[in-house]
Formats: sequence, structure tokens, C-alpha cells
Amino acid sequence: MSHLIIQIAKKKFADKIVLENAHLAVAPGEVVSLIGASGCGKSTLLRIVSGLEHEYSGNVQLDGVKLSGVTRNIGFIFQEPRLFPWLNVADNISFDIGKVGHDDVRVAELLSEVGLTGFDQALPKQLSGGQAQRVAIARGLYTHPKVLLLDEPFSAVDAFTRIRLQDLLANIAKVHGITILLVTHDVDEAVFLSDRVVVIGNQPGTVVSDIKIDLPKPRERETQSLLAQRAIVFDALHAAHVV
Repeated sequence: MSHLIIQIAKKKFADKIVLENAHLAVAPGEVVSLIGASGCGKSTLLRIVSGLEHEYSGNVQLDGVKLSGVTRNIGFIFQEPRLFPWLNVADNISFDIGKVGHDDVRVAELLSEVGLTGFDQALPKQLSGGQAQRVAIARGLYTHPKVLLLDEPFSAVDAFTRIRLQDLLANIAKVHGITILLVTHDVDEAVFLSDRVVVIGNQPGTVVSDIKIDLPKPRERETQSLLAQRAIVFDALHAAHVV
């Protein structure tokens, strides 16, 4: 049963077609990674799903209802944390409901889940890059969204922090059963986290390959089975002339 249905007939910027006939169906609780060359339309696709991009031909449906703008059912985590520098961590997380939210028990629960208990009064400038992105993840979960969109969320942190954040996201997917659509350029990240890896071809962007990662979770890195799936994704990227 499809939970999120994306049907983008055409998306243009000026005279350039960025996405064309890009169709994707995502099941409830599924983790799907979008991977492809820079400029192929992956981030634009996320913006369309989030309701931030309106000018396109097609439609997006969530549980059978056509989406027509930003909704609390869809959380969006950007490449940068985009925290409000004048608000502390608690107020950043609960920003959706305003200043009354900083005492919400859910803030404490989310801080515990992302490993930041005791940081509720800290300002963004006092956080490391990894900590700031954890706050962004907590904020994305605050509204109990049905779908979480992530646009290269770990690309700006160091390798060790990235591994820890990947583990955090894998645990969030398991605990919350939330549907996740992730844009990444990292094949290892895509294979480690995802139930499916979707390759987006370039000029214009469209779905050229949809690869099921049929491995049990939780997963361990560098296993033979994971490396075999990684090779399949690389083959698809080569076939699509992405690498």
C-alpha cells in the first residue's frame, strides 16, 4: 500500500526542465534514499513534496489526500541546521507552537532521544555542528510528522559525527516507524539506511533505477552483504552516467 505518492510530470526553472516524469511511491515506514548527480533535481523534488515549491505540473498525495502547501504531517531537515540563533535549543525545537512550547514534556523526550539531555537552555552558537543537526532532527520530529524529508543532512559534519548521526537516524526510523525520504550523495549512507535506493538521472531528472536493499535491520557496516548491495547501486549509477 502506497503512503506517499509523488507524480511530477514537469518542473521547470525558467526554460530549463529540471524534473520530468518523476514518479515515486513510498510505503508507510519505508526509508528511501534519492541519489544522483548534482543538479539532477533531487532537492527540488523534496521541496515539492514539502510544499515549499508550488510551480510544477503533477501532484503529491499523502494517504490519498492531495497536498497543496506546507503541512505539519511532513517534516523537513535541511543540509544546514537552520536554527534561530536568538532562541535556545528548547525554543528552537518547539518553535512550531511558539514560546509556550519550551516547557513541553515532548521537548525533553526528544532531547533525550537525540542525545542532548541538559542542552535545553543552550544557544545554537554553543553547539557543535553535529549537536546543531541533532536539534534540527528533534525539531523535525516535534510535530509528529508522518513523513520526514532530509536533504543531505550530514554532509557538513566530519566523518565520525556523520556515522553517529546515521545511527541516530536509523534508530529514529525504527522507533517512530516514520516514512523517510533522504537525499544523499553518499552511496554507503544510502545502502546502510535505506529500504530502497532510487537513482535519479540527469537533464531532466527522472527515476532511472529503483533498487530494493533487502537486508535485515539493524545493519552493520562493511559486511559482505552490504558491500554487495553497494556494488549494485554503483552499477546503476554508472548505467545512468552519474559516475
